[in-house]
Amino acid sequence: MTNLERLLKYVAIKTPSDENNDQVHPSSEVQFNLAKVLKEEMQELGLFDVYLDDTCYLYGKLPATKGLETKTPIGFIAHMDTVSTHVEAEINPLITKNYDGGELSLSDSGLVLSPKDFPHLPSLKGRTLITSDGHTILGVDDKAGIAEILTMIERLQKENIPHGPISVAFTPDEEIGTGAHGFDVKRFGAKYAYTLDGDTEGEIQYENFNACKAIFNVKGFDVHPGSSKDTMINAALVAMEINSLLPGCETPRGTEGYEGFYHLDGMSGNVGSATISYIVRDHDAHTFDARKKTLKLIEKNLNEKWGEGCVTLTIKDQYRNMSEIIADCMQLIENAKEAATKAGITPIISPIRGGTDGATLSFMGLPCPNLGTGGHAYHGPYEHTTVEGMDAATDMAIELVQLDF
Repeated sequence: MTNLERLLKYVAIKTPSDENNDQVHPSSEVQFNLAKVLKEEMQELGLFDVYLDDTCYLYGKLPATKGLETKTPIGFIAHMDTVSTHVEAEINPLITKNYDGGELSLSDSGLVLSPKDFPHLPSLKGRTLITSDGHTILGVDDKAGIAEILTMIERLQKENIPHGPISVAFTPDEEIGTGAHGFDVKRFGAKYAYTLDGDTEGEIQYENFNACKAIFNVKGFDVHPGSSKDTMINAALVAMEINSLLPGCETPRGTEGYEGFYHLDGMSGNVGSATISYIVRDHDAHTFDARKKTLKLIEKNLNEKWGEGCVTLTIKDQYRNMSEIIADCMQLIENAKEAATKAGITPIISPIRGGTDGATLSFMGLPCPNLGTGGHAYHGPYEHTTVEGMDAATDMAIELVQLDF
């Protein structure tokens, strides 16, 4: 099968993870629907030791070609889940051949994929563009990565390309930050690995955010508004006050590159009680700690203002910047750059403004940078990729497994 055929097959199987069930693997049973399909395909491709565990982690191995059995084992990883938003309707991919690089209406959704919003689109002119119909996500994140890994495996064998031992794994729940928590590094059997979970083909990433989730629970004092002078504490207003105490320019919209942020991603409540939640991100460990201290200071000051117990802050760390691990094995990055060049792709070294399974895996003893898949505009109905971008990502992976680590 081609990358396109695989992608169309996989995105038809909806696999949203469930953030409200993040203590269980998998967080949603539907992820098994894709895992079972992939397990069968891996077996058909001749992988051995193919194993799907009861928490939806799927593993397999491709033995080295004759004479290369002692090469360093290298692994490739992608995640099976998608975000849980924009998945209510059936996913209907649209294929636009010879895309003109301009505005494209996404079926009858009323949405338009436009260079005004996505300046990279003209660079895709002439390619075969794959989008959703605008009513759902497409699922490129990360089903493109899955397709590219298995297409690589198929081509290595059909084209008799020499390579060392290769490990493959597909994980659940990456989108809710727990995708590597149940990963069996020993079973995986590789010394180093790469996630295929990035954007533009040729992208090589080994610096990610330090990340946490912060939730403020506010307890109000609800009395009749007609007789509440100096008595009422409106929890919803206190929640608004919390947000007003954070720097207004340090949001995802106002930051780029290595700049961190506070992202308000949920709020609810009334006079009696309210909840306001954030995800907090920063590449620099010291600045990240300072951000958490700012949140704790807000909790302290508002409790002094409104009364002890009015505001309760819960901070949950999610992942750390893998760069401190990759610093000791930079051959992973140099090899990725060489592989991109050999595949005719310009290497793009960029920080991840997010996280991947590789961040956690690196701290579990499996150094694991991230590579681009050719996808763009993840997590929404504008998500898209191209056949050429996916094929280029596969070409790069094929070049990578032929190098010495």
